[in-house]
Amino acid sequence: MDSDGTQDARGTHATPVPRPAESSPRLPAGPPATPPTLPPAPARPPAAQPPVPRRPPSHLSDTADWLSAPRPKADLGIWRFRHVPPPPDGQDGRRMDRALVAGLLISLLLGLFIWSVWRRGALPYQTTLIKLFIPEEWFYAGTLRPKEQHWEGAEYLTVVDGAFFGLVVYGVGRLGNWTEAFRHLVARREQPVRVIRSVLGALIVLMFVWPEAFPGVSWDALPVATPVMSLTALFTGGYEVFEAQTVTYGLYAVITAAVLWPFARLGDWWGVVRGWSARTGRDPRLPPRPAGPAPVAPRSQWPELRGAGQNQAADALSAEVLAGRMNDVDCVRVRRAWRKAQRDPALLASFTETVLRRGAAAWTHPSGARDLPSRTAPHDLLVGQVRIGRCVPEARNPQAARGAGIALETAVLGTSLLAVGPSGAGKTERLIRPVVESLALQALTGRCAVVVVGPAGAPLGDDDGYDVVVKLGDPASTHDFDLYAGATDPDEAASFLAEGLVGDLETVDSRRAATTLAQLLGPYWTAYGRFPSVSDLRELLEGVPSAVSQLRTALAAEEHAVMRRELDARVRQQGSPADPGPALADRLALLDRPAFAGFFGAGTDSPFSLRAVTHHPMRVRVDLPERGHAEASRLIARLLLAQFNAVAHTRDDRDHFICLVLDDATRTVTNETIRGIQRLRSANAGVVLALRTVSDVPEALQGPLYATVGCRMAFSGVSTWDGRRFAEAWGKQWVETREVAEHAVFADQPMTRALHALRKLVTGKAVTRDAVTVRQVERERWSASELAHGVPPGHAVLSLTDVRGEYAPPLLVDLRS
Repeated sequence: MDSDGTQDARGTHATPVPRPAESSPRLPAGPPATPPTLPPAPARPPAAQPPVPRRPPSHLSDTADWLSAPRPKADLGIWRFRHVPPPPDGQDGRRMDRALVAGLLISLLLGLFIWSVWRRGALPYQTTLIKLFIPEEWFYAGTLRPKEQHWEGAEYLTVVDGAFFGLVVYGVGRLGNWTEAFRHLVARREQPVRVIRSVLGALIVLMFVWPEAFPGVSWDALPVATPVMSLTALFTGGYEVFEAQTVTYGLYAVITAAVLWPFARLGDWWGVVRGWSARTGRDPRLPPRPAGPAPVAPRSQWPELRGAGQNQAADALSAEVLAGRMNDVDCVRVRRAWRKAQRDPALLASFTETVLRRGAAAWTHPSGARDLPSRTAPHDLLVGQVRIGRCVPEARNPQAARGAGIALETAVLGTSLLAVGPSGAGKTERLIRPVVESLALQALTGRCAVVVVGPAGAPLGDDDGYDVVVKLGDPASTHDFDLYAGATDPDEAASFLAEGLVGDLETVDSRRAATTLAQLLGPYWTAYGRFPSVSDLRELLEGVPSAVSQLRTALAAEEHAVMRRELDARVRQQGSPADPGPALADRLALLDRPAFAGFFGAGTDSPFSLRAVTHHPMRVRVDLPERGHAEASRLIARLLLAQFNAVAHTRDDRDHFICLVLDDATRTVTNETIRGIQRLRSANAGVVLALRTVSDVPEALQGPLYATVGCRMAFSGVSTWDGRRFAEAWGKQWVETREVAEHAVFADQPMTRALHALRKLVTGKAVTRDAVTVRQVERERWSASELAHGVPPGHAVLSLTDVRGEYAPPLLVDLRS
């Protein structure tokens, strides 16, 4: 993967590199899809730069559109591809709340009623209040009719009408929450809708303030302008002040500006004016503005390369993208190679030379594949996400996640994932298969390696989508399985082999079993330079005299004295009550069957060692013979998990992520493997465990298992016993509860008792009053009963934690959308 990009001679692979397509492949919703298989195209000259295609900018390839799509920052688990965050207050921006609409209409009707009562003079104590602060000689006795010789009375009434109108508008606006309604209708809209609505609102109000300025308008003006004029006349002592047109038109301008001011703030008129001024330019005689941030080029133009001065390589890659000769795997693979070149300046020249020579096929995966044969889920390789469903818009889900896509990535798989659901709940189809696809695609970019273990025939992808396919028990399998994971240390091999063989037995101590195996593997390695086959190891564990004597004879040399003592110690231990040898031999007998005669490194030239995934970005699938050899399948799965823990913690190069996916983890979890899973996140590794029920794990290990994994997923149909474990793992949260209690109302007065009796006779219910108690209580995020009976079919409850410690609460996810 770190070569110059040529890898091997062209055409020598079993599956040759597919040549770039001249037309861009059609993509699913979101990221690019699998390009069609086309015949090889003519090879370019080694040093020739690919021509830039002459096509309009509007005709971008699907890969360019995918590469340049926005991916805003979002909460953990949110599908970031073209994600649109919801409004901060939870409003959808389209529909007003019913309570807000009702309050707006009721307050408006109430305001009109109060104003009509005031205009008729029918408000109680209206005359007394008005005459409270004015001389009596301005009005006729007992009325509000001003005298002709006192013009101040008429102006005073006009000012009072305006003041009362303002109080009514203010009170009605507060009562009906008009401010929130205006924000919803105007302020929360995008431009130019926001400014258009604010201008229309301002024009409507001005039609009621200055009706004479609008032809065809016949209604009376609102008491806004005339009270201001009357107040000015009262303060100046007459109408002579209006003889100056400057004063008159100045008041008109002030009144109009006061009416427009709130609408200008709602519509952000000043921001629109500033943006328009910036677009129209400035006077060249004025000093230039300071330069703002330059616009960011789209990713399809490879701005990171251009910023580093690699314009030639950027032009070549842009031409490949626009011509449709690159897919998402190619883009991510080249970007990864560029990041490596940035860390080592000596690789910069080699990077440019490889891009110009190989184009989209640079740094191709050693298998020669540039995509999977098929995809069943949307993938976004640029951020390493795979979409598995949609967050249901319901009350228990956070507001920011409702309706958004839910995705998994290596950052959360690095904390390991446990999925529990009955058969038919969709674990393989809706979780395991998308995760395996995502990891396999990232393996083609060099970012990870994946090992998926499942029963033979499980829908885990075509054989062509893997580099190694181990079909245990199938004579047609091209690879067999290395029982010792390529180990050269007998103690290391004995530790994980003991865990795989008897780690699930409570009556056998795994440490004693590891010691017993080491007492045989060490001498055998010293004598023959390799570890024994399954049948040979079984004979040694059973203490077959011929096998033991043959091994002792091979250790006859003096330099093997230590190994002879190990073998003698094993012989002395045979037959004791605490001897784990018989249990180990019985378990090995499950693998020492005719169906597995050609497997487990028994003289074959193509054994697969799990240690290989720590060095190479491989895609491996192991098919287990579930039907005829169920116990052997459990043993092999348990052994693979133990081997994975061992090799993940001992590898030196942790540049790429490695993941083990167990489609059926029944009876694979042991005490030692749980300890190993706890440390995987620091080793840039993770496991995905799928279970039909938590009962498939020993009860003593269920709690530690839930505490160890960072991601937990409960599918629909889990039992209450399984739900109880999830409820305990997710804990509780503080919620606000409202309790309403009805209390009977007892009347003391005869009239009140009569009214209560009449009401009871009419309604049939006693007169009561509600007592509301609001308090904070701790409630389970998801109870066992809700998980068992409240999760619809095709749904699951998922909680996530990434390797940085970021946490996403349990989310109800629709896996079918």
